[in-house]
Formats: sequence, structure tokens, C-alpha cells
Amino acid sequence: MLLLAQIEPVEQDSLQEKYLLIEGDSIPRKYIDLDEVLVLPDLKFRDKDERYRYLILRRKTRKVYPYAKMAAERLIELNEELKQFEKRRKKKKHAKKVQKFIEKEFSAELKKLTKTEGQILVKLIHRQTGKTAFQLVKELRNGWRAFWYNNTASLFDIKLKREFAPLDVEEDYLIEDILRRDFQNGRLERQEPAFEIDYYDLLNKWKTSKAITKKQ
Repeated sequence: MLLLAQIEPVEQDSLQEKYLLIEGDSIPRKYIDLDEVLVLPDLKFRDKDERYRYLILRRKTRKVYPYAKMAAERLIELNEELKQFEKRRKKKKHAKKVQKFIEKEFSAELKKLTKTEGQILVKLIHRQTGKTAFQLVKELRNGWRAFWYNNTASLFDIKLKREFAPLDVEEDYLIEDILRRDFQNGRLERQEPAFEIDYYDLLNKWKTSKAITKKQ
């Protein structure tokens, strides 16, 4: 007797991975990269004066942040360009050329800043570059000019050596809060800081600090 049978192939793996084709990207992806989203608490102020001070600080921060962002971008570009030069003399010559370009392009606008706006800018430059304004001037110019600029700025209560310290200085924490909110609502273009800043650590620290002050 002749028997005929059809054997169905056994499917070894029934899982099928799905890929996404994003417009403008020729490489299929399994997932989409999403920006970090922070859950920001509602703004609460103890009185009208505190609210007024926050709004003024927000206006000034929004004004000077683009300059700090530009400084970080220019510094990255400069460092990449300097890698192309082997001789120190050529590196120094190129750095001086870039510095003159930056001064010519932005000095007129920077001169319009008020004293407090200058203070905020110095802090944000440190946030975005990881270096104080004094260190940047010293690297791009020379030590004497850095000393001179620092002492001249001191006349206007602007310390070029000042760092951005949101965990220790309440105003810096408020500036960080302003930036995070404006990054999320699209008011300011996000640029990551040069060093790690944990927003929730700041929030817990200053909420606790205010609670202790209120009890006293």
C-alpha cells in the first residue's frame, strides 16, 4: 500500500519584529528616541514679592541664555578646529582669529546687558561650557587680560570666576528651574549642561530648605 502524507513545516519562531521607517531616515528602527520629560511641579510663591522676583529672573535668564549657548557651541567648534593644527603657533593664531570674530559679532549686544543680566550670563557660561568666564578669557587671551577683565567686572559686581551652583545658591536653582520649564514648553532651545545636574535633587533640597525656614 502506498501512503502519501503532507508534512506541514514547523514554525521555529513566530515572533516578528516590527520596524519603523521615519521620514527622512533610510534606516528602519525598532524604537523612537524621545527627549527626557520631567514632571515639573506647579509654581508656588510665598507672596507677591517672591513671584515678582521670579518673573524678573525669568525674563533676564531668557535674554542671556542664547549667549551662553552660543559660547558653548563656539568653544566646541574651536576645540575641534584646533585639533587640525599641530604647531602651537598656528593654534594660537587660529584661536585669536575666532576670538576676534566672536567679539565683533556679539560685543555690541553684550554691552547692552544690565549688571544682573551680566551676572546671570557668567553663571550660564559655566553651566554650558564647564568653565568659568575667567578661565575662557585666560585660555583664549592671556593671564594678564583675564586678571584685568576680572577686576574690571568686579567694579560692576560681576565675578568672572563665579560658577553655576544650583545646589548651593537659591538663585541658581531658580535659574535651572526656569531653563527646564522653557526647554519643555519649547521657549528655549535645549542644550545639555557641561556637567550633570539632577533637577529632583535640587527640588527636594530647596523644598526642604523653604519648609524649615517657614517653620522658624
